Amino acid sequence: YTVWNFLPKNLFEQFRRIANFYFLIIFLVQVIVDTPTSPVTSGLPLFFVITVTAIKQGYEDWLRHKADNEVNKYRVTVLEDGRRIQKESEKIKVGDVLEVEEDETFPCDLILLQSSRDDGTCFVTTASLDGESNHKTHYTVPDTERDVESLNATIECEQPQPDLYKSLGPENLLLKGATLKNTQSICGVAVYTGMETKMALNYQGKSQKRSVVEKSINAFLLVYLCILVSKALVCTTLKYVWQSKPGQDEPWYNEKTLKEKETNLYLNMFTDFLSFMVLFNFIIPVSMYVTVEMQKFLGSFFISWDKDFFDSEIEEGALVNTSDLNEELGQVEYVFTDKTGTLTQNNMEFIECCIDGHQYKYRDASSEVDGFCVTDGPMNTVQQKAGRVSVVVSRHLCMLLTREREELFLRALCLCHTVQVDGLMVDGQVVPPLQEQRGFIASSPDEIALVQGAMRYGFTFLGLESKTMKILNRTNDVEMYELLHVLNFDPVRRRMSVIVRSISGETLLFCKGADSSIFPRVKQEEVEKIRMHVERNATDHAFPNHYDMKFVIMILFYLLFYSLQEEAAETMEALQGAGIKVWVLTGDKMETAKSTCYACRLFKRNTELLELTVRTLESPGKRREDRLHDLLLEYHKKTDLFLQICQNCTSVLCCRMAPLQKAQVRTNSKGSPITLSIGDGANDVSMILEAHVGIGIKGKEGRQAVRNSDYAIPKLKHLKKLLLGHGHLYYVRIAHLVQYFFYKNLCFILPQFLYQFFCGCSQQPLYDAAYLTMYNICFTSMPILAYSLFEQHISIEMLLENATLYRQIGKNAMLRWGPFLYWTLLGVFHGLVFFFGVWFLFSNPALQDNGQAFGNWSYGTIVFTILVFTVTLKLALDTRHWTWINHFVIWGSLAFYVFFSFFWGGVIWPFLRQQRLYFVFANMLSSVSAWLVIIVLILLSLLPEILYVVLRKPRGPYARQVVL
Repeated sequence: YTVWNFLPKNLFEQFRRIANFYFLIIFLVQVIVDTPTSPVTSGLPLFFVITVTAIKQGYEDWLRHKADNEVNKYRVTVLEDGRRIQKESEKIKVGDVLEVEEDETFPCDLILLQSSRDDGTCFVTTASLDGESNHKTHYTVPDTERDVESLNATIECEQPQPDLYKSLGPENLLLKGATLKNTQSICGVAVYTGMETKMALNYQGKSQKRSVVEKSINAFLLVYLCILVSKALVCTTLKYVWQSKPGQDEPWYNEKTLKEKETNLYLNMFTDFLSFMVLFNFIIPVSMYVTVEMQKFLGSFFISWDKDFFDSEIEEGALVNTSDLNEELGQVEYVFTDKTGTLTQNNMEFIECCIDGHQYKYRDASSEVDGFCVTDGPMNTVQQKAGRVSVVVSRHLCMLLTREREELFLRALCLCHTVQVDGLMVDGQVVPPLQEQRGFIASSPDEIALVQGAMRYGFTFLGLESKTMKILNRTNDVEMYELLHVLNFDPVRRRMSVIVRSISGETLLFCKGADSSIFPRVKQEEVEKIRMHVERNATDHAFPNHYDMKFVIMILFYLLFYSLQEEAAETMEALQGAGIKVWVLTGDKMETAKSTCYACRLFKRNTELLELTVRTLESPGKRREDRLHDLLLEYHKKTDLFLQICQNCTSVLCCRMAPLQKAQVRTNSKGSPITLSIGDGANDVSMILEAHVGIGIKGKEGRQAVRNSDYAIPKLKHLKKLLLGHGHLYYVRIAHLVQYFFYKNLCFILPQFLYQFFCGCSQQPLYDAAYLTMYNICFTSMPILAYSLFEQHISIEMLLENATLYRQIGKNAMLRWGPFLYWTLLGVFHGLVFFFGVWFLFSNPALQDNGQAFGNWSYGTIVFTILVFTVTLKLALDTRHWTWINHFVIWGSLAFYVFFSFFWGGVIWPFLRQQRLYFVFANMLSSVSAWLVIIVLILLSLLPEILYVVLRKPRGPYARQVVL
């Protein structure tokens, strides 16, 4: 929006909603056609709804403009004619040379020309682009790294396109949104700016998600619209049937003019039909939409304010990116979760390796290996026995590594990576053997774990200077290797390699990668031996956590330690107890993922596992991962069968999955069940966007998942309260709000419809125009809003203790046709009681002390008074969790109605003598008969509710009874 287009654009957006457009048509009919009610009765509520929504959307757009201005008005340093000048980022032009300092964000796409580092490199994080928070290395253009200020050059590049790794190349191109790290400053030339940057071209708006409650509202609206049309047709038909007899064309007090008599009969019938539509249009609750939006908007703050969601480690709590799906949290049937970073932590630790059949562990406590308990000590060895390998466990393993192969392995750990040493660790300082992780900078946490593992065993990586890698060996001698080339890891090769040359001139190639990539390149006689080590460790249930295996140099492999997320097992167990099926979608190998599922209690020891996988390599020429992809394609042809099998399982584990495959699995199950996807990395964004509800975890892999999610939480354990606590209550509250709105409007309009049978279908309104206008806006809207914000039919503590309570509201239980029919019949019953109860009272001709009978407006005012008090007290009887706000709005709304009636009747403000309710309310209250009928009819209408509340057990025992 802008200042000039806000009004027309916002009105266009709002009137695209069917209900708003419907009431606009009703308002125009009232303006054009002679209807029984004033255009104000529908125009004012519509104006209120449109205004409140416009204010809300305008405020949200103002926040977006504010965020945009923080970026667009940000001051950057530009080198121009040998001078450094400050310029707003939105005024940067292609060809400007910019200077960016450490921890600053690049304002546009830059070509790196100069770096403050001697080796011409700089480090950046691209968390805002691809979700990776680890450091990436970029290099200056060799011909420009010396004298930038006097540089005169031309850059030729292709047209802007969204591929992050194409065109000028990732090594020299600094993308907008990335942040400079561990580099004092850099200079770069702008090549893409504004909406032509790769960050802008990669932006994708979120798909519009509709909750199951919104779908139910639309279905109920269709039913009530049919009721409305039926009422109008019945009244129109009866009117012309009654007027078809001679002498009954019109009552004497409403005789037609000559022009009206000459008008076409069918045109008159259509006009009368529209008039009846206007008279009964309040059965469609226009104010329900704005109340629902306010309930969602205000209710979302309870998630953000919940102190249980606050994590002291990152000093952040939960985040609500959209409030439109609060109630959907109470309807989740399937949870799709990532493994690494979600079920497990991203903290990696080197704990074990195998060299030439000897297994070396680094653990602080005793471990059980192959049934033998090995106690930690200086040197403990279990001799090879029955095909098992030797195991050496020691905190001082460097004392044992004397053989050439073992030292070569540790050198591989020190050289086969792209780790950079933090500036605090250079300048000749000796690195201690147990240096903390913050001393290293790497593109992935496993590389840091490897370097730290080598440090524990006596080999320390000192850093990379001028293409020379330095190692401090266990004898404190510095070894230097020339770095010839690096083959970075990519999803196709699934491995990373480096080529180095030693001082003696020996050229070495070190390679590490996933088992599926390394196995085909290992000597066949060694494959089964290595596979035995891998599978034994992957399924070693003696450890309470999960491990990830990779291989280095032929027959050498290492073991990295992943710990589970805090309370991950308890959370998964609670979700299963709530009837939610959990699917784990991961790119890891099956053995590793199965170990995690057992640790998280998704798989039990007595669980029967159905494995859909390829156990043998039928085609020797094909790689294992290719066979797995063939398997996925084969099952893709039979998607229905595959999903039918999976949906009958309590838990499902999908391994070796690419990000797009995660989204495809989620998409195939998107039809009927409500799904939730949760992840922490950029590779989880696709499935987060595809799910009905997307949850991002504020982990260590950037904030891409958080920004694209509907809700963000610090840790997995918070998902339990988010669903079983907040989700349960949100759904119950808004379901009651929706049913209550339809109920109270049916109570409101049914007496109006019945009244037409007693006035010759003359379109005479029963209620005054002021009451028609303010019924939904002022008299009955605030109590239900307060109820939908604060109601707790069961305490959150009990909801968390008894996960089975979540099942009771599953599959949209409170908004099915059964409950809808109950509320509809209740509205019909109350409407009949209101109308015919007062009609029975009016059978007595003398109701006042002076012998006068009540008139038409007195009749309508009594019915309206009973209506307002009954629907408000009905809500009070439904309330189980009272706050001072509930008391204030319920009793305050009733008091306001009484005050307004006195005011509108001219009692308080005597200048209102010209309107038709002058002193009507005061005269009504002066009649004992009126008081009696009001009290009796309210009690009669609420008698079933009163009996239920009286006979109901106290809340605590009642809740426990529900659980049982």
